[in-house]
Amino acid sequence: MVKILQLFTNESQLVKALQQGDAKAQRHLYDKYSARFLAVCVRYVGDSMEAEDVMIEGFMKIFERIGQYRGEGSFEGWMRRLMTNEALMYLRSRRQIEVELDAPEAQKAANVEWADAALDASELLTIVAKLPTGYRTVFNLYAIEGYSHAEIAEQLGITESTSKSQLHRARGLLQEMLQSLETGSRNVGNY
Repeated sequence: MVKILQLFTNESQLVKALQQGDAKAQRHLYDKYSARFLAVCVRYVGDSMEAEDVMIEGFMKIFERIGQYRGEGSFEGWMRRLMTNEALMYLRSRRQIEVELDAPEAQKAANVEWADAALDASELLTIVAKLPTGYRTVFNLYAIEGYSHAEIAEQLGITESTSKSQLHRARGLLQEMLQSLETGSRNVGNY
């Protein structure tokens, strides 16, 4: 297979070509970021097939809205925000974002001092994926994406205190799941 020379030597050239609707630039962007953005979508949606559909819709939004990018801040950050919003819209459209206010399994406080240093990132992400959708969504937005509780509340149509509560409960449930792994087998799929 003959490798095509990279046409876009810097980000500003790529953005300019995208703003002109260049199909090669779109393909280049997709090839460069699809794996990264698929991982983002899977973290929210859970199912890899559905996440792929969400990611493609997210890329379509990026291509449609590229004219709104003004070169201020990180281009990847701008795209990630659109991709995250697309995943949240998908969850909302399927009414999968539920606020678990009465979930008894995570009522106790999380012990944030306890941690399993031997757990790798892929194992942790597998455990996070097993959280109820509401917990997982708030955890992803806060702990992984870096949104504030005010931003999460606005995104999800909940109060800041509900966002904080969901994060607290997610941490508690994660701790229980991690402790279960520590006392049981290290096979994450068995939780």
